[in-house]
Amino acid sequence: MSLDVRTVTASEYPDWLRAVQNGFLTAGRPGEDDVADRLVGTDLSRVQGVFDAGRCVATFRSFAQEVTVVGGATVAADAISGVTVAPTHRRRGLLSRMMATDLAAAKERGEPVASLIAAEYPIYGRYGFGPAAWTAEWEVSVHRAGLDPRRSGQPAGGGRIEMVDGEDVRKIGPEVHGALAARQPGVVTRGERWWRRSTGVTPRSEHEKWSEPFYVVHRAADGEIDGLMTYGTDDKWGDAKQPLNTASVRDMIALNPAAERALWHYLCSIDWITAVRSGYRAPDALLPLLLPDPRAARMITNSDWLWLRLLDVPRALEARTYGVEASFVLEVRDDAGLAGGRFLLDASTSGARCVPTTRSADLALDVAELATLYLGDESVRRLVDLGRAEELRAGAATTADAVFRMGRRPWCPDVF
Repeated sequence: MSLDVRTVTASEYPDWLRAVQNGFLTAGRPGEDDVADRLVGTDLSRVQGVFDAGRCVATFRSFAQEVTVVGGATVAADAISGVTVAPTHRRRGLLSRMMATDLAAAKERGEPVASLIAAEYPIYGRYGFGPAAWTAEWEVSVHRAGLDPRRSGQPAGGGRIEMVDGEDVRKIGPEVHGALAARQPGVVTRGERWWRRSTGVTPRSEHEKWSEPFYVVHRAADGEIDGLMTYGTDDKWGDAKQPLNTASVRDMIALNPAAERALWHYLCSIDWITAVRSGYRAPDALLPLLLPDPRAARMITNSDWLWLRLLDVPRALEARTYGVEASFVLEVRDDAGLAGGRFLLDASTSGARCVPTTRSADLALDVAELATLYLGDESVRRLVDLGRAEELRAGAATTADAVFRMGRRPWCPDVF
């Protein structure tokens, strides 16, 4: 019997969601409340499934998203999630068919980029995606950090830490996150449902156990909230009744170094906490160097995170700003025929102009490699040395590095 690849109806959605859970090895049937809540925020016209004799064996969905680029502007993105293929139906081209359908629709809608978080590295490069932002996680040994417990819970400069609850976070969180999105390349939009789920309001499936976290904010001396942290703790005691508890950060937004320092020092000063796990942070986060002994923070994760795929090279490149003023020609290869061509980029610190051209190219590279450069995180020279980009004019790689790269690395705080 032939496999049926199609958009999913509301009546098929529970089975589709069950197939997603199976694909991510969380077997079980989603509850009715969870299904109903997810449907409210789901555009079924962008949900694909593959059906074999009526059973869903592969899944794919996309949704509207915005990604902050260098300079603080945002671009519309085709955010891809829920991608699975049942072990019984692998190697039949099912993902390729669904991906081609989705990317063609995204380009038709006029979305300059597509985005995703890759569970496995080797899959998405063949579809033109490249890792555009990385993430890191640290574990801090509190006793080794060298903080003065008499001062570390008292922010300098007149600021203060306040404990709040989930209802407060749902009110103040979107504004704080919006301020972060206005300055941090790689940040993606968070809708109301994100805040509801992260504070325990939205129903969850059986495998997603909820435990109420702690919420704190940092207020600057003028009373404005410029930092927000959500964290949980375990309950572990060693011999002789010695506390061995770990605090794990679920979410943290700091709008300036003072707020970031205050939040980390607060968390490391809590009685009974002997270790702090940072959660996923920017790979060049300030955390280790905010401690008197940076070696107290041991990096436990350093991995690719946000992947991008350019669908409209001129619009994408014109959306961001650049490190210096320069002009060069890019030869962009795209086997899917969605975004390839030769483009003249006139870049500056205030913006850019990018247009098709017949001039000789200075650099040649695949659309996936251009995605790794897009948010300023990769080196053109390194791509040339790896054979993943070709320098067609002497010095072009050095020029392109000065143009594309930024002083701080991009970071995406969210998984989707």
